[in-house]
Amino acid sequence: MTQLKLNVTSASLTHRRVLKIALPIVLSNATVPILGAVDVGVVGQLGAAAPIGAVGLGAIILTTIFWMFGFLRMGTVGLVGQAAGSGCDDQATEWLTRALLVAAAGGISIIIMQWPVFWLAFQLVTASKEVETLARNYVSIRVWAAPAAIAIYALTGWLIAMERTGDVFWIQLIMNLLNIFLDFLFVLGMGWGVPGVAIATVIAEVSGAALALWLCRNAFLGPAWRNWASIFNRHKLTKMTVLHLDILLRSAMLVLIFSSFVFIGAQFGDVTLAANQVLLQFIYITAHAMDGFAFAAETLVARAFGGKNPTLVRKSVAMTGIWSFIICVLTAASFAFAGPWIIDLMVKDITVQEAARGYLWWMVAAPLCGGAAWMLDGVFIGAARGRDMRNMMSISFCIYWIAVLVLTPNMGNAGLWAALLISFVVRGVTLGIRYPALEHSARQG
Repeated sequence: MTQLKLNVTSASLTHRRVLKIALPIVLSNATVPILGAVDVGVVGQLGAAAPIGAVGLGAIILTTIFWMFGFLRMGTVGLVGQAAGSGCDDQATEWLTRALLVAAAGGISIIIMQWPVFWLAFQLVTASKEVETLARNYVSIRVWAAPAAIAIYALTGWLIAMERTGDVFWIQLIMNLLNIFLDFLFVLGMGWGVPGVAIATVIAEVSGAALALWLCRNAFLGPAWRNWASIFNRHKLTKMTVLHLDILLRSAMLVLIFSSFVFIGAQFGDVTLAANQVLLQFIYITAHAMDGFAFAAETLVARAFGGKNPTLVRKSVAMTGIWSFIICVLTAASFAFAGPWIIDLMVKDITVQEAARGYLWWMVAAPLCGGAAWMLDGVFIGAARGRDMRNMMSISFCIYWIAVLVLTPNMGNAGLWAALLISFVVRGVTLGIRYPALEHSARQG
């Protein structure tokens, strides 16, 4: 049975439908930190610090490189969702083919250019010779999965647009379980050390991409996926390129905000730096919890947008917004009551614990300050309005730096946290200001 014939109508848009889309993503996100913990735990059994540092360093380098193609997931959701919402199933398939071609080209380019890319990466980090050697071995193996790892962005984007987030959950779960099993087999069972962790990840990512392709097989039943004249249409390629570039620039500014936050925090001493790292996990927990409903907004808004139905756009935003607000309040309350326990669980150093507790109330405020921004990101992704996302992030980025320069000299690390939360608020407010134009443009599709 084809999955493409799935349209949003006012009658079918219910809270149950929103939850059906959102909950698998929340569960999928919950599996992500487990894999990282197992990777560290397995190499930790080797009895030396260098392998742990090497796996962590290598993973950060490759994750950052692969993340650059994260626009494929967001862009694919908006473009495919709108095509499906307008009843143009062939166009939905063509957008997937274009995204997969970009993934293949990007992955192959990374493999070909791996030497200068990794040389530059290791020039930017400081590590012992032993850690760097092991990390180089790790990335030189994992890089061969680049096409598969990037293709997963495109494939999961298509599945999310088709409201098949349950399949996304299974892809993530099976990938992680396979990776964990192979970690134990290759590292502890066969004694392959750090290369064993890399090989396990390569096999898991290639297997995940293969599974995702199989789950997307409905898109390849007809001839549309290989309609090259339409796929390479200049207007459509330009539309995709502009959208992807806007999302990439928006995401790059967001990463720069968080990266600078870490670097500036380091100026306040090792204890404050460590406390900030612990507290940032609260932000990530909130973002993971919000992702499910932001993804639901992406899907539902895209389909309503494709159907040129501004009323349905508004209803989609209202329904997903209600659940996002509930998640933000629950998360803030959880941090208020369980925050000290969570801090003690993550770090054992008493001085770091005390420092982190001193800034805990910023974590309680974070979901309330950032909820609108995270939610509206999903709305604008669904509407494929990358320019608005880029521009509003630019304003937030500038305000963040102004706040840093004004607040940190007098408030220290508290001023740094204030600047970060102000950037969340500004992004939410500015996207909110742009929302009426988004809703109005739905009439034109």
